[in-house]
Amino acid sequence: MTGVALAVDVGGTKLEGALVTDAGSIIRGSRSRRETGRAASAASLDDALAAVVVHALSRMPEDAELIGAGIGSAGPVDRASGRIFPVNMPDARGYRLADAVTRAASGILGGPVPIAFGHDGGALALAESWLGATRGAKSSLSIVVSTGIGGGFVMDGAYAPGASGNAGHLGQVRRQDGLTLEEIASGPASAAWAQSQGWAGATGEDLAREAASGDAIARAAIERSAQAVGEALADAATLVDLDMIAIGGGFSRVSDDYIDLVEAALRASAAHEYSRAARVVRSALGDEGPLIGAAALVLR
Repeated sequence: MTGVALAVDVGGTKLEGALVTDAGSIIRGSRSRRETGRAASAASLDDALAAVVVHALSRMPEDAELIGAGIGSAGPVDRASGRIFPVNMPDARGYRLADAVTRAASGILGGPVPIAFGHDGGALALAESWLGATRGAKSSLSIVVSTGIGGGFVMDGAYAPGASGNAGHLGQVRRQDGLTLEEIASGPASAAWAQSQGWAGATGEDLAREAASGDAIARAAIERSAQAVGEALADAATLVDLDMIAIGGGFSRVSDDYIDLVEAALRASAAHEYSRAARVVRSALGDEGPLIGAAALVLR
């Protein structure tokens, strides 16, 4: 009998659910999503969760056994209480996400469902260590550069959540002029900086297209983001002694050489040989990584 986990991933722009096998594959047809956004509230999240959980569980194979539900969420999170305090969804602060998933799943299945809960960066890191780009690493960090910037650590194959479950929130570390890395290097922040320099576009997708066409300001915004990310990663590699760093997220694909730019900035900024030796690679799991990682919280 195949072991299966219900996976739920909650982010600042979308909420997704799916069924994931114990081999790490998403069951065909089980994946669905609902929009979240800055105005998301407890009520809207309840509705979105109910929809994706119903959809996923309706696709349960007859020969499968549900092991539990794994939940990854934008944070900060409180693993002990199952609550979330997402930076990009202020009206959802304090939302009891783990309880909501339990209610939705147990209401369908008619019995208790084991729950494993963590922040989305940690879930992604666990997925990359299990099946992705950081397999075999002794000490790895996986990050997402997108609407926000977040990440998580895996040490010797085990998820390292930290005291409260929030280890890896790289986007919230302070950089130049008191700004956080997210306020400098995320997709929206990079587009806003380019606009302040006279650029007429609006989004990260616009930056990608216009930089590829030779727009100097768009290219400068991309390089500025990569420089800031690389310098922050140099600090992380120095502090934690990382041997591998995986980068995913939509804005990390803004140019073909974004990962190379980040690695060059890390090399130039790192204080020691061991931190300069950290390899920077592209995430191998694409947009399936967060769901696989959420499932891994209960499967691994």
